[in-house]
Amino acid sequence: MKPIELPSPNHAARQSAVDLLVLHYTELPLDESLQVLRDDKRSNRVSAHYVLAEDGIAYRLVSEDRVAWHAGRSHWRGRDALNGTSIGIEIVNLHGDRHDYPDAQIAALIALCRDIIDRHPAIVPRNIVGHSDIAPKRKIDPGLRFPWATLAANGVGLWPRPGAKPIEGDMQPALQRFGYPPAVEVTPGDIVASFQRRFRPAKADGEADAETRALLADLLDQVGHEA
Repeated sequence: MKPIELPSPNHAARQSAVDLLVLHYTELPLDESLQVLRDDKRSNRVSAHYVLAEDGIAYRLVSEDRVAWHAGRSHWRGRDALNGTSIGIEIVNLHGDRHDYPDAQIAALIALCRDIIDRHPAIVPRNIVGHSDIAPKRKIDPGLRFPWATLAANGVGLWPRPGAKPIEGDMQPALQRFGYPPAVEVTPGDIVASFQRRFRPAKADGEADAETRALLADLLDQVGHEA
């Protein structure tokens, strides 16, 4: 199903190629989300390329060849201010730590993501991220209940395999090799917790335990050719 065109005035010229796909939850119902993301009177104007409703209907607010304002202060794989190289999808959910995502919504999201990836082959699996990955502590979306494993099983993003040997020593350099920000404005535990929210949502306590270290080790093995 083609997205419904609902243009937002909040966008800018794109100067760089797209190589990142960022997933968010709205924290507001559909109508309010669309209103906020299309409001050009706000002091902090925001937007996204797509909004995905709970029933799976997608709304396109900003063309993919334009910059939408969805990421804010952000960092991934050594780069900051990621709006310029990313596409943002806002998924309607009031709080992804508390509310599940409907099956129809996730099926539509997978289809939309795969279409975007086909149009932008520089979006490698490691570059499909949540807002919480690129803005640890400041953002928690798309939340602990977001089904990252389901997306990865359908060709969208990565998921760790069990059984890897845990990384030893300081975990922060390994997290940065994968893509996470350095612990500058946040603590090392905040970065670990952000990783866990994504890859071990059952226990996102910020402790760099053996299981967390093993999950990261496998992910680095999966992307070794890209490092």
